[in-house]
Amino acid sequence: MLIPNTSRTFIHWQDSDPPPVWSEIFGNDNSLALEIGCGVGDFIVQKAVLHPELNFIALDFYNKGCIKTCKRIDKSGLTNIRVFRAEARTFINACIPAESLKMTIINCPDPWPKLRHRKRRLVNTDFVEYLSSYMMHGADFYFATDFVDYGLDVADFMTTQKGFENQLAPDAFRHHLEGYPVSKYMRRFLDLGQPIYYVHYRKI
Repeated sequence: MLIPNTSRTFIHWQDSDPPPVWSEIFGNDNSLALEIGCGVGDFIVQKAVLHPELNFIALDFYNKGCIKTCKRIDKSGLTNIRVFRAEARTFINACIPAESLKMTIINCPDPWPKLRHRKRRLVNTDFVEYLSSYMMHGADFYFATDFVDYGLDVADFMTTQKGFENQLAPDAFRHHLEGYPVSKYMRRFLDLGQPIYYVHYRKI
């Protein structure tokens, strides 16, 4: 049984519900930013502080992560983040208007390290093409991973991904991204001497 989430920042949404009216939920018409897989919320809280002009949607499938994220947001007093518990494609299809995202962030998704499982990875060329239709012109796409093979794979295919421009050129990736918050999960690997692979593209 799921632990109830009573935070004011958590939006109870089911697959059969109508799409959210974002201007009503946030009380303004600011552009949307989406983090797919918000973990325990420490990254998105830092990012929302840096970008008060954006309305952040924190998305995760795990109830405990959503609860921890909400607690962080409530403690911070931020009003530009809302949390949803849902599967990414289902939620995006139903709730995100075309060309409405100013920023899309995917930090440390499941790397599915076994070779036979890698087709299950979320981020691939088809998924980025799918996301592109929900991103406005000039929108930022951020990907970060602690898994070497995943980082190199995304950095490689993004060089030929249509409709995107590398913001780290001439580098395909970097191990440090100026002004990009570090989550507790990332910090754990950095403290062990394991680098994070950052990829940053912009829709053109």
